[in-house]
Amino acid sequence: MYYNGFGPESTLRKLCPNELGQQWRRERELAVKKTLIAVGFEGSANKIGVAFVALDGTILSNPRHTYITPPCHGFLPRETAHHHLRHLLPLLRSALSDAGITPADVDCLCYTKGPGMGAPLQVSAVAVRALSQLWGKPIVAVNHCVAHIEMGRVVTGAEDPVVLFVSGGNTQVIAYSEGRYRIYGETIDIAVGNCLDRFARVLTLPNDPSPGYNIEQLVKKGEKFIDLPYVVKGMDVSFSGILSYIEATAAEKLKINECTPADLCYSLQMIDCAQETVFAMLVEITERAMAHCDKKDVLIVGGIGCNERLQEMMRVMCSERGGKLFATDDRYCIDNGAMIAYTGLLAFAHGMTTPLEESTFTQRFRNDLEEQYQQQTLALKLQSVINLLQEMMDLSGSV
Repeated sequence: MYYNGFGPESTLRKLCPNELGQQWRRERELAVKKTLIAVGFEGSANKIGVAFVALDGTILSNPRHTYITPPCHGFLPRETAHHHLRHLLPLLRSALSDAGITPADVDCLCYTKGPGMGAPLQVSAVAVRALSQLWGKPIVAVNHCVAHIEMGRVVTGAEDPVVLFVSGGNTQVIAYSEGRYRIYGETIDIAVGNCLDRFARVLTLPNDPSPGYNIEQLVKKGEKFIDLPYVVKGMDVSFSGILSYIEATAAEKLKINECTPADLCYSLQMIDCAQETVFAMLVEITERAMAHCDKKDVLIVGGIGCNERLQEMMRVMCSERGGKLFATDDRYCIDNGAMIAYTGLLAFAHGMTTPLEESTFTQRFRNDLEEQYQQQTLALKLQSVINLLQEMMDLSGSV
């Protein structure tokens, strides 16, 4: 009779030596995953989020707050930073309370290093530096883009997909290769989310809950298709031409009743026979990347990834290629602290930390410049898990 070392005595059962070793490894790995907890701070744009997450992907808490501006207005860095400053500490208190833990239970502090808006990014960076000295915890800087991908992977179970990252500030087609996420296609001017947000201003749509969501609802009422510019260059796209055309012609078309705001939204997002627009452009470059990388599955992440029509179009394309689409809802597509905490915890589990003097922010932080660690393809190596657990036991005085 062998005791596996974990759980109540009622779990004892007869194990051969080989089974005992396998059971011991599984239980040790599970113990480490459940032991490590990180707090994540996300504040790269108009949302500030704080979350506590365990290494096994369990989200203990994940509150966030959005800075919403009046219709026809965007969000400026200074005002956005002031919003984050007002809400960061209340969110931290709420996250601690929801998680039911104390600062002593936290293993590392993770924050968004970039990319993003400078002033909002600085809020999280300063907060983490202060907490690191108050709590005596190490810091882990996280790439915002990679965090979206890792959150999408752990939530959906996607293993090795082509990733379409679409948000207010980013439009990229990404795949994992040779130890890092590589960008195979991207926008050559403005991001798709920026295009949609500015289009919403043309139609004076509200920013609550978001311009993209309000456009999506208006699309359902559209019937007439308006020809719009379509620019795809290899695996890159351009949205500035579409935006310029709409800004120049929308008012006149609406004035003479040539179309309705719903028709313009419909034309911007939908396809009609051979006429393709924004989402069709994204589907095309994603399919080209799939062919180039010889991958079948697609994962959509980022705020625009919540759009049901984009998911529908991408799902059809994937099914035609014998693949599968992976997507999440607005809890994880939209910026949140959980994605920062989880991604930072993966790096921390591999021994990576950020020195206090280097815990700054970088507005143009490319996600293809340094190695990234994935839960599946670069999973926690068995020996690393054992060593980490042994160190933890030594520190606590255990044998």
